[in-house]
Amino acid sequence: MIDLRPFTTLGAFRNDWLNARHHFSFGQYHDPARMAFGRLRVWNDDEIAPGKGFDPHPHRDMEIVTYIREGAITHRDNLGNQGRTEAGDVQVMHAGTGIVHAEYNLEKTATRLFQIWILPDRQGVTPGWGTRRFPRDALGLTVLASGRPQDAGSPALTLNADAAVLAGTLAANQTTTLRLAANRAAYLVPVNGSVTINGLTAGPRDGVAISDESEVTITATEPTELVVVEVAA
Repeated sequence: MIDLRPFTTLGAFRNDWLNARHHFSFGQYHDPARMAFGRLRVWNDDEIAPGKGFDPHPHRDMEIVTYIREGAITHRDNLGNQGRTEAGDVQVMHAGTGIVHAEYNLEKTATRLFQIWILPDRQGVTPGWGTRRFPRDALGLTVLASGRPQDAGSPALTLNADAAVLAGTLAANQTTTLRLAANRAAYLVPVNGSVTINGLTAGPRDGVAISDESEVTITATEPTELVVVEVAA
């Protein structure tokens, strides 16, 4: 089954520095039909104004992945971690037994990102943070972060969950195949451009929930950047 969730139907929040869309129930947005997708609990599409951001706040028992689409984000936490993650790169935070962090846009232009929360396989892990640069112009999908057994030893950042975050680009008319094992599902969002998934068209920042499919064919109808989360169904 392929369920298209147009960008215009997503939850929305806006204040003087944050313009956000929510693929799943979050904050004041609540939709019983969009609570989660397997272990994928949150997918927020955030635009953060220059010089603004999320002040220090706590998390616990969650794997939080941040994919930067435009600009950069600067991370600080109570473990002493600090770093800047820029467009095309990814950071992973293991909330585990508890972490307090802040995320600021210290750039002169708006930062646009996806923040993705994945429920861990086990609670009470050691908290931590890491960031890594990946080749944004590589065609096809690259595994950026994973806790899947088949990705052990790969360059991907580690997740404490049987899930994977993939991203990459497709040239116009290029096709890639996403294969899903039994009892696996995927949630796909085009950053820009448009694609067809087994013939169904998805536009920029639409959500596409894929389940009960062993293989899907993704074709770019124009140059496209994609982010995909694969989870247990």
